[in-house]
Amino acid sequence: TSVRNRVGLLGHSNGLYADLTVADNVRFWGATVGASQHEIDASLNRMGLANRLADVKVAKLSAGQRRRAALACLVARRAELWLLDEPHAGLDATGRDELDVTLRAAAAAGATVIVASHELERAGALATRMVEVVGGQVRQVAE
Repeated sequence: TSVRNRVGLLGHSNGLYADLTVADNVRFWGATVGASQHEIDASLNRMGLANRLADVKVAKLSAGQRRRAALACLVARRAELWLLDEPHAGLDATGRDELDVTLRAAAAAGATVIVASHELERAGALATRMVEVVGGQVRQVAE
């Protein structure tokens, strides 16, 4: 049976289990939607974690590596709705570029991707629609 309306959430907390390895976290979150081992491996590869970091416990990772692991979990979950708060935070230049490719691929596959970001130039390059909120008020909507 198909799981529909999957939501992927990435906030300030990465939602990872610190005592598990990166691969175990991705397997866990992927299992919630029946992801195959191939999908788990592809998620780890997409976020640059497959080789040297897959077997490392999350507790030993840097902030950027944890962010990559959390994003790999989202990829494995095949989310239809991605809700991301400052997804580029903590990532190096390569990680930011890999994330952009991942978000474009998710949108091209039919997912809805909502990003809250202070990095307007980067987020704007990804967006098909932008809403600017200043002081809790919608200031500008652009399509």
